[in-house]
Amino acid sequence: MSSNDNTSVIKLKNLITESDHISGPPTAPVTLLQYGNFECVHCGQFFPVIKQARRLLATDLRFVFRHFPTVRTHPNALRAAIAADAAGLQDKFWDMHDELFKHQSALQERDISRYARRIGLNVESFARDTASDNIRQKIEADYDRSVFDEHITGTPTIYINQVRYTGATDLESLLEAIRTADVEARIQWPKIRGLRSVLDRLRH
Repeated sequence: MSSNDNTSVIKLKNLITESDHISGPPTAPVTLLQYGNFECVHCGQFFPVIKQARRLLATDLRFVFRHFPTVRTHPNALRAAIAADAAGLQDKFWDMHDELFKHQSALQERDISRYARRIGLNVESFARDTASDNIRQKIEADYDRSVFDEHITGTPTIYINQVRYTGATDLESLLEAIRTADVEARIQWPKIRGLRSVLDRLRH
């Protein structure tokens, strides 16, 4: 890469910490971080893509999700983000994350209460946590940090190994970007079943 190309590389400034929502081991060769919004249609379209990539790559991919609820255009986004973090207090963040993305058109309080029961939360604790200002204030502070530090304006915004990814969000494009980011070639692509034509193209 030439020095001129370097100017187009956008690096993640707020590095991943234990306070992030993380699925996958820190030893994974590739980390994919998403700034997402549970009410964003494009995030909803990306949801099954990242689910399939995570299933295919297993421990070779670490996935990190950060909230970016744009409330002006998505009035239910903050409520959903609070619900996910409240579920996280009962170690059910990813369960709620999936429910919210599967049912993007139903994010009212009564809907979220139904999801809480479905994933087995203590509903009294969940209601108390969602009503608390603590989670809301953290999400709002993280949102401000994302705007001012990372200059994020919309969702999904994706980083692969701390570098902003601006390519297509279909599965083939994402897997190719992951393969490129795996500079040490630690991911054993031949072990993955399915998507044979996609993987054949990646290997060539």
